[in-house]
Formats: sequence, C-alpha cells, structure tokens
Amino acid sequence: MTDAVAGIPMIRIAPSPATPALGEAAAGNGAAFGTMLRSAMDSAVDTGHEAEAQGMKAITQGGNVTEVATALARAEMTLQTATAVRDRMLQAYQDIMRIQI
Repeated sequence: MTDAVAGIPMIRIAPSPATPALGEAAAGNGAAFGTMLRSAMDSAVDTGHEAEAQGMKAITQGGNVTEVATALARAEMTLQTATAVRDRMLQAYQDIMRIQI
C-alpha cells in the first residue's frame, strides 16, 4: 500500500497465513493478536535497519541521496505509526483500568 501523496510505502499489518481465523481469535485465542503484533514490530524494525543501511551506503559508497531520503521518510512514518499504536493501546488499557466492577 502506498501513500497517494508521496508514493511512500506504508506499513501494512496483515495476519500471517499461519494465523488462526478471526472466529478462533474472537473465541479467546490471544495468540493471533500477539502474532500480528510481533509481525508488525518486526516490519518496523526492518524498516529502521533499511534506513540505516541506506545511510551507511551513501556515506561509504556515495549512494543515491534520493534513496536515502526515501528510506528515512519510511522509517519516520513507521516510527510515527508505532507511536500512535502504542498511545492507543495505552489509552485503551487506562480506560479498562477505570472500569468499576
């Protein structure tokens, strides 16, 4: 999936083929969510490593500045997405903790 304005690939969170069906996850299997979250985090880390590698390539081998800027923009968007997801999860946790039983 790409951003229509900048043409920069966005993070895509999709269940892996080994992930149980939605019905199984709704039945109490939290492993599906954990697997999806792990996959998204691994993708985010890989994006950061790619940006770092592009930067090192530009420094050592005189790489293309456009590729470096694109990789850095992807890494920045990935970090912003991860931060937004973290904030939403923290807010949901706090909302659950406020529920009186």
